Amino acid sequence: MKLVTKLTGLLAVAVVLAGCTKDVKPVIDGANVDGYGQVTGVDGNANGNNVGYGENGYGAGSGTQQDLVVNVGDRVFFGYDQANLTAEGRSILERQSEWLKQHSNLRVTLEGHTDERGTREYNLALGEKRANSARKYLMALGVDGSRIETLSYGKERPAALGANASAWAENRRSVTIVD
Repeated sequence: MKLVTKLTGLLAVAVVLAGCTKDVKPVIDGANVDGYGQVTGVDGNANGNNVGYGENGYGAGSGTQQDLVVNVGDRVFFGYDQANLTAEGRSILERQSEWLKQHSNLRVTLEGHTDERGTREYNLALGEKRANSARKYLMALGVDGSRIETLSYGKERPAALGANASAWAENRRSVTIVD
């Protein structure tokens, strides 16, 4: 009898806890942040398909950091111990170059980041290589280099906490910040 009572009680607690859990994603003015820190629209699309919600569909003013994040993408990801751009990274930087050409008065800082593995010095150097790789590509696409600063944080500012492949992948990145 005691065992049945304990099992019933545990089952009731499990049901209550299951009802309390919910997958909550951060929201920025109607846009969701995906598992990689990229902001996507309410419809899950980073291209801005929500017509009528603010100036560009998301409430972000044109030429702002939020505009860049929501409508273009602000980060490029890298492979382990790599600073070379992937096809996806080049695509994001191509969109950024077009956006920067439309907003010719803006300056940006490219932050280079790494995962937690490796020494501080090694990661600072790798973060610098990643930021410079993105900078060189933007310049090759016609963005004036005087508008682009680079900064390496190495492993000091992780986007994702954890010592696992998923967290490491999110932390190997270059992030474009509107100055």
